[in-house]
Amino acid sequence: MDAEGLESFRAFVDSRSSALLKTAVLLCGGDRHAGEDLLQNALVRAAAKWQRIEEPEAYVRRVLYRQQIGRWRLKWPRREVTVAEPPERDPQPADPAAAADLRVVMRQALGRLTPRQRTVLVLRYFEDLPEADVAQLLGCSVGTVRSTTHRSLARLRALAPELAVLGPADAELPESRGYSPMEVRP
Repeated sequence: MDAEGLESFRAFVDSRSSALLKTAVLLCGGDRHAGEDLLQNALVRAAAKWQRIEEPEAYVRRVLYRQQIGRWRLKWPRREVTVAEPPERDPQPADPAAAADLRVVMRQALGRLTPRQRTVLVLRYFEDLPEADVAQLLGCSVGTVRSTTHRSLARLRALAPELAVLGPADAELPESRGYSPMEVRP
């Protein structure tokens, strides 16, 4: 890599590493150290191909997703437990301390999902990707993404009843562009 390429890579890392780390930590179920490792590996791959990459952030995110998919495929199969009825809805927390507690609960609940469930939820609701894009990234059908999303949300609600404040039982998680209970703080 020449000096100009190195400088543009450094600028990219400085400007986007925080957002990319949030995604990596979410993909790793809230494990910050595993998320940092995942991001580091993705950035190493990006640096090796930096001169040929047209959209650096999209490339790094794709590497993050694929590396995490590879990790959960190595650990397959896992057992899933779902519950038929979600909990009753509580009022939304009004104070920052309650919102922070909710983020912790969300992070812990995501950590207890299978890697595939967690990956689907992160891609759909925190990365705001459409079902077709998630299916393409995961190498499965759109129907599989829909059913996995449904089961994952049900399991998430069963694992953490206090997350019912996010919406009614048939609602989905909030979009990452608005309120995000999973905001990762350094």
